[in-house]
Amino acid sequence: MIHFHSFTLPNGLQVFVHEDHDTPMAVMNILYNVGSKDEDENKTGFAHLFEHLMFGGSANIPSYDEPLQAVGGENNAFTSPDITNYYLSLPSQSLETAFWLESDRMLSLSFDPKVLEVQRKVVIEEFKQRYLNQPYGDVWLKLNPLAYQKHSYRWNTIGKEIKHIEQATMEDVKQFFYKFYIPNNALMVVAGNVTVAEVQRLSEKWFGPIPSGKPYHRNIPQEPIQTAQRRLEVKAKVPVDALYMAFHMCDRMSPDYHATDLLSDIVGRGASSRLHHGLVKERPLFSSISAHVSGSVDPGLFVVNGRLNKGVKLEEAEKAVWEILDKVVQEQVDEKELLKVKNQAESSLVFSEVELLNRAMNLAFGANLGDADYINKESELISSVTTSQLRSVAEKVLIPQNSSILHYIAE
Repeated sequence: MIHFHSFTLPNGLQVFVHEDHDTPMAVMNILYNVGSKDEDENKTGFAHLFEHLMFGGSANIPSYDEPLQAVGGENNAFTSPDITNYYLSLPSQSLETAFWLESDRMLSLSFDPKVLEVQRKVVIEEFKQRYLNQPYGDVWLKLNPLAYQKHSYRWNTIGKEIKHIEQATMEDVKQFFYKFYIPNNALMVVAGNVTVAEVQRLSEKWFGPIPSGKPYHRNIPQEPIQTAQRRLEVKAKVPVDALYMAFHMCDRMSPDYHATDLLSDIVGRGASSRLHHGLVKERPLFSSISAHVSGSVDPGLFVVNGRLNKGVKLEEAEKAVWEILDKVVQEQVDEKELLKVKNQAESSLVFSEVELLNRAMNLAFGANLGDADYINKESELISSVTTSQLRSVAEKVLIPQNSSILHYIAE
């Protein structure tokens, strides 16, 4: 059981406190409720660009990293289609340093043109290195717009194309910041060797004076139900042919989410999964194959991907995958197989929560989903999944008309 207290400042910032006096450390996690799905389709990649800009100096602090490193702290951040998340850890006696640094970033960035140019170059280089010049790097640039026709998940967090970052103006940057990086569009978790009273005092001192902004209300077009299979072939200089299959699934808070997640484990998690056992070990069509779910806030994707062995035809490999998926749809998974993946999932959850930072992040994710206590419910949600629920999910998800198939062909 993860215990926590919460309060909300008058400017709308939600604060959650998890006390753990068995550690000398404190962590701070600030989640901004903005991801790549919130971008204008003609100005994509901004949420990710901001992840970089937020380290380039704020209103009163020219360098974010130096004061934090001086007290023995460290930090990082990540962007997803749904959120932008900043986190740091430091010795608890230096907790106020974290409040000072993070509140100044939320108050205002420096908006230094030199910083924008430096970070723009960094992001463009990342786009080229990770997505354009790496084997299979552009898979999601191809697969997302194949699977999504309406929803803004159809572009990647890095952006739809490089030119959107190349053409970003300082005015664009300021508008994005003041729309999304506001106290009433954020939530903060402080965890570790701290007290609720201390966190409340520091929150009021450092974050209280920051004005709230205009409330952001999402209006993202919902993805219509897919009724016909979609296919795409891509040729590139890659080592071997690869197969990607994406199926639409439920959203993160759906009663079917954990059943779908466990189904992906049965189908493609690890060496004992059905795909690996059937198509790597017994019938070596693939050198590697796996399945996972995107875990996104809005309805996401159940993805199967594999690299073929040389000499194997993509058509033959895909047919073999369908045979295994069809069996999952037509025959109920037995209790023993379900129990195995439940145990794996629950142990992953328990081990992840040993880390203080993971506890803080999981608390923030749940709060952002609308239920801060989700962190304490997840184990029960996993254990309550039944074999008949798995069958029901498989019948809805793992069917041809709900699939988008990408054949990645080695030239």
